[in-house]
Amino acid sequence: MASSSRSKAEGPPRSMSRKMTKAPSIIRGPQDEEISTVDSDLVPSSLAPIVPILRVANEVEKDNPRVAYLCRFHAFEKTHNMDPVSNGRGVRQFKTYLLHRLEKEGAETKPQFAPIDKIEIQMYYQQYYERHIKDAEYTERPERMAKIYQMASVLYDVVRTVVPSEKIDDQTKKYAKEVLRRQAQSEHYNILPLFATGIKPAIMELPEIKAALQAIRNVYNLPMPRTHRETDKQDNISAMPVEEARSITDIMEWLSSIFGFQKGNVANQREHLILLLANMDIRHKHLDGYTQLDLETIIQLSNKMFKNYRSWCNYLRCKQNLELLQNLDRQQSLLIYIALYLLIWGEASNIRFMPECICYIFHQMANEVYGILYRNVHPVSGDTNQEVARDDETFLREVITPLYQVLRKEVRRNNGGDASHSTWRNYDDLNEYFWSEKCFRLKWPLDLKDGFFVQLDEVQPASERASQVLAGKRKPKTNFVEVRTFWHLYRSFDRMWIFFILALQVFFNLNLILKILLVNASHLFPFQAMIIIAWSPNGTILAIFEGDVFRNVLSIFITYAFLNLLRATLDIILSLNAWRSMRFSQILRYILKFVTAAAWAVVLPIGYSGLKQNPTGILRFFNSWGRDWRGTPFYYYAITIYMIPNFLASIFFCVPYIRRTMERSSLWPITLLMWWAQPKLYVGRGMHEDMFSLLKYTQFWIILLISKLAFSYYVEIAPLIIPTKAIMSLHVSNYQWHEFFPRLTSNIGVIIAIWAPIILVYFMDAQIWYAIFSTLFGGIYGAFSHLGEIRTLGMLRSRFDAVPSAFSEHLLPSSKDEDSTRTEQDKSRERRNIAFFSQVWNEFIHTMRMEDLISNSDRDLLLVPYSSNDVSVVQWPPFLLASKIPIALDMAKDFKGRNDAELFKKIKSDPYMHSAVIECYETLRDIIYGLLEDTVDRWVVREICYEVERCLQQHTFLTKFRMSGLPSLSEKLEKFLSLLLKEYGNDEMHKSQIINVLQDIMEIVTVDVMINGKEIYDGINGHTKDNKNEKQRFEKINISITRDTSLIEKVVRLYLLLTVKESAINVPSNLEARRRITFFANSLFMNMPAAPKVRKMLSFSILTPYYKENVMYSMEELNKENEDGVTTLFYLRTIYPDEWNNFEDRINDPKNEYKDKDKDEQKRLWVSYRGQTLARTVRGMMYHRLALELQYFLEFAGDSAVYSGYRTIDLPEDERRAISDGAQALADLKFTYVVSCQIYGTQRKSSGFERSCYNNILSLMLTYPSLRVAYIDEREETRNDGSSHKVYYSVLVKGGEDLDEEIYRIKLPGPPTEIGEGKPENQNHAIIFTRGEALQTIDMNQDNYFEEAFKMRNVLEEFQKHRYGSRKPTILGLREHIFTGSVSSLAWFMSNQETSFVTIGQRVLANPLR
Repeated sequence: MASSSRSKAEGPPRSMSRKMTKAPSIIRGPQDEEISTVDSDLVPSSLAPIVPILRVANEVEKDNPRVAYLCRFHAFEKTHNMDPVSNGRGVRQFKTYLLHRLEKEGAETKPQFAPIDKIEIQMYYQQYYERHIKDAEYTERPERMAKIYQMASVLYDVVRTVVPSEKIDDQTKKYAKEVLRRQAQSEHYNILPLFATGIKPAIMELPEIKAALQAIRNVYNLPMPRTHRETDKQDNISAMPVEEARSITDIMEWLSSIFGFQKGNVANQREHLILLLANMDIRHKHLDGYTQLDLETIIQLSNKMFKNYRSWCNYLRCKQNLELLQNLDRQQSLLIYIALYLLIWGEASNIRFMPECICYIFHQMANEVYGILYRNVHPVSGDTNQEVARDDETFLREVITPLYQVLRKEVRRNNGGDASHSTWRNYDDLNEYFWSEKCFRLKWPLDLKDGFFVQLDEVQPASERASQVLAGKRKPKTNFVEVRTFWHLYRSFDRMWIFFILALQVFFNLNLILKILLVNASHLFPFQAMIIIAWSPNGTILAIFEGDVFRNVLSIFITYAFLNLLRATLDIILSLNAWRSMRFSQILRYILKFVTAAAWAVVLPIGYSGLKQNPTGILRFFNSWGRDWRGTPFYYYAITIYMIPNFLASIFFCVPYIRRTMERSSLWPITLLMWWAQPKLYVGRGMHEDMFSLLKYTQFWIILLISKLAFSYYVEIAPLIIPTKAIMSLHVSNYQWHEFFPRLTSNIGVIIAIWAPIILVYFMDAQIWYAIFSTLFGGIYGAFSHLGEIRTLGMLRSRFDAVPSAFSEHLLPSSKDEDSTRTEQDKSRERRNIAFFSQVWNEFIHTMRMEDLISNSDRDLLLVPYSSNDVSVVQWPPFLLASKIPIALDMAKDFKGRNDAELFKKIKSDPYMHSAVIECYETLRDIIYGLLEDTVDRWVVREICYEVERCLQQHTFLTKFRMSGLPSLSEKLEKFLSLLLKEYGNDEMHKSQIINVLQDIMEIVTVDVMINGKEIYDGINGHTKDNKNEKQRFEKINISITRDTSLIEKVVRLYLLLTVKESAINVPSNLEARRRITFFANSLFMNMPAAPKVRKMLSFSILTPYYKENVMYSMEELNKENEDGVTTLFYLRTIYPDEWNNFEDRINDPKNEYKDKDKDEQKRLWVSYRGQTLARTVRGMMYHRLALELQYFLEFAGDSAVYSGYRTIDLPEDERRAISDGAQALADLKFTYVVSCQIYGTQRKSSGFERSCYNNILSLMLTYPSLRVAYIDEREETRNDGSSHKVYYSVLVKGGEDLDEEIYRIKLPGPPTEIGEGKPENQNHAIIFTRGEALQTIDMNQDNYFEEAFKMRNVLEEFQKHRYGSRKPTILGLREHIFTGSVSSLAWFMSNQETSFVTIGQRVLANPLR
């Protein structure tokens, strides 16, 4: 809106079409928070387009307050135009606040460049363009350019508001057109700046990204859709619509124009597909000559993506709509189908929980795509070659929203979880509708009048609801309706119950038990056998070969028949409520199962009664079977026929391949056979493993069951036989409990009392035996996998020399060339292993120091030098060499002999001591030699060193050197090294002190230690013309070398070797640091998949759901007392005293330069990292990115850079920047972290605790630029009729310079969290923003460590590792450490329980029970 001209000092007019009244209830102002927070973050949801304007006002506030005022005026004008009557929630208050502020700033601000506002804003716009845009695309990064163009666009809108269009000067218009042209090519992006100007990041230069981008931009031969455009009335008398072809840049945009996908969904899935293709393609290719994607990569991706769709088509016996046209490129056709599936999945919202429903949608839309392509290839059909482009919400409106409404109406029947399961349909029930051919009744486009979409808008009473369901107004549940009954205990584990009951019957004669219960005591004597085997005359297992015993054993088939009848009866009862929606074939199967079971329950007892008249034993049975089959009892034939299905099932069980093929087959004979064996369901088919896995599984259970049955027989059953016989032989003449059991005057009550506990234990001890066997097998499997080889720091010290090689073998990628030269260069390879290991180990130690788990002294003792090339021995960490030098000095001083070999033998007996002595000598020599400037002084040092080495070679060291002088030399060396480490403001004083101590050292060496030390000084005059005496030597030193980082590291290490006199057995002292060090070292010796190169590893994402838990603790929360008067800070300082001391040392260290404000922030973080906060989880997950960057450095930086150190890399600036950019690019390519903060948008507009959560989440995004936050945005939008309604979006944001930046916005069919449960719905809406081939879900209370993140690529190889069987794993469980285990004894028990039972249980389930 253009404004009229005004006087010089006046601003734009404030007159509106409706008079605004002042209101006292204003949203909180700038007293408590910054103005930027109030302006841009508290805009009502219905005024979302105002937010960018206010953010621009905040940006230019410091530069030009008057322009900021004009921006806010433009925001007020736009607000009033959007909602003139202030119907939206909070609009009236926001208008009132903004009007108050405009009145205040209108009087306080003045133009800077011109006397009036319309010239001021144009001059500022031109200045902004020339300063920020003109040449920015060559100097600024894409994310910065996107922000600049957005600000320029808003500023030009302000220009158009303040200045009439005819008075805008030509220069401003020219700049505005240029901004408009460039802005179309610049937008905020997630990982790949596909449409952004500026300096291209390194990830866009990767060949795999270029190849994937080229593949999806291949739109050759695709029919371009038509768009309608109205001609300008200036050109034609009447405006007529004109059809023109729409410009298409890639396959995603082409599909969007045909089906009407949202722009945010298209942009999101475009990046998703590019990253998928790039990561999969690079895994099988070399970088040389890399220009395009391999067809095999696309085929592999399509096979993985359409696996469920193909299975669904085979199940329904329908043709797959993945046909390829011969005249089209196969790669292009496959990419079209892949892109279509991703676009459907990305916009499906809650329908993503219904995978077969998505298959149906894809099936119909793929058919439509094929029709479009077919008509384009065959124009002779007469059809048009172009389709009409659809709007961006067509797919959401016509496909997803109707399905969502079905879900939503069904959920309303849930009545908040109080309604019965049988009264409403959930995700599974609705998804099962698409398991049958009935789903094709929905047609395409969807027929909204179909019974599937018919719902009752309100929940009716039970009586009315029943009649309406029968009338067809609401679809019943499918396949299964939950019936809550205790009979599920039997039906869910029926095979286990049947097996144990039949096994028990082998022990018990159930017929006699029944007789005991029914007949009188006089009829019980002589007590026929109660126990078939144990009660037999010999009482052993061999009794089964006796005729009577064998005949009784055969009665188990009768029991089996009755148990089958019970199972068939329960099947009918438990599924009765679902019969209305079941197929007739399923109902027929239930009925036939029941009839068959009932018939066998009659036939087998009749046959067994005939067997009683033909007594036989097992030997006679086998002999008579072949000799006289006509005389064989009918019962044997009945048993044979009855067990045929079981025999066939056993055969199929032993041959898994046949069973898998039959279950997945769609042939009618096989389908009929499988129809009888199991209910026909879409899920659970073909799940049998390979033969080897089956063999392990079977052996495990056979051994377990044999052990269980043997124990039950020999320990539980057999010992009770004699007591039972004795009790039964007693005659009861006077039964005292006759008032309770007047007709039962026998001793059967005693028998029951004795045997009842045994029967209960018999059925329950299977779980105990499973726990025992799982512990045994898990322990054995863990031992063979080399678990637990290092459990303590003592074990680590003893095996630390093998740690670097184990690290290189398992955690670094190896090549064939390295394997072939392994034996040729063992020494250099060992040094290389240590150099590579030191990078990771030192970074591990530094992270623990930043987490305050260790102190500075512990850190120095644990660090490993990056390179050992400066000395002739391996430089082990000082905690291994602690006290070795003092012990060696005492050993040398007290040595009485004159034989060098004996002294050196004692020193070499400890390899670490020998290494420490040599390193100490060589490092001290290099330090002193590098410090000296005078040539003669250096000559003296060389002569001393030459004398030492000569005496060592001639074995005359003890005769030429006095060991008694070593203690005094050690004291002076400690003082010398401490002076080198101190920082002085006065270099001259510092230099003089170092010279004095250095002269004392040389005097001790030449006088007290060396016997012939004077001869060295006497030789100076013979070789040089220097006439200085001894006291005038060593006065010229290079004091500037003390500022060299590499020298300081050597000095620190040498100082530790000399001064640490006690053993470092307690280093580190922190228990958590010890646990992490030993766990990391132990994992290096485990059997694990080989590490691939970082560029060829699987890409992955991490998703963390968050609602409104603590993000970070505030200072008020830290100092707030509870009911006991204890603050949170005091409590944590009490349970973590050492970590608090380490924290204070860190923040008070002058080198870190923490200000008071920074110290408070660090204190908040220290407490938050020790609680269940989001900040702790984010810090832990972002270690993955740090690990990926280090892995890139180890692989691409070269040996020279590695030897110089990851933190102290010594390379030219260009090479260092190239390595840094490459590491960032690979980390972006392989790793994404998304936190699903469900109510982040609401928290932005809230106050109090929720507002602090928003600020803390924003702070995390600014701290970690690669962190992404997804949230559900709720907005109020106005319909055409003027009414308002709520609209929901899935939004992805990232951290910008000061605030968050929106990346993607995808409209939802409705509130997603109203359906299902909160946490899975929160994850579901954000899962579309994840990237990669693997997804890790992490709860908000979990943590991660750098050393574990470094092993992530090995973990991901578990999905790729070759295994027995046809299926690779799809779910991988990782062990969780419960960090609160030290809080209490109960927490300690629960944390150990997770480690012991859960971890071992999962290990056994993976092997051998896989």
